[in-house]
Amino acid sequence: MFKNNVFNVSVDTKEWFKAAIIRAIKTMAQTAVSLIPAAMSITEVDWKVVIGSAALAGVVSLLTSVGGVPEVKGE
Repeated sequence: MFKNNVFNVSVDTKEWFKAAIIRAIKTMAQTAVSLIPAAMSITEVDWKVVIGSAALAGVVSLLTSVGGVPEVKGE
């Protein structure tokens, strides 16, 4: 689990950050899209809740990535 985390010396930090940011953006988009259908029409969407939830999901994704990002291989 912790083989390819950011604190491992054999992991390229730039590559890790790039992979972690991409994963966080994908997670944020998935969260935002999943919350929009909860409203009856697009004018009834509570955008503060959607943006806040997506931002929180992005932060959680980054924190989870500290444990390791499978896309990044250690040497």
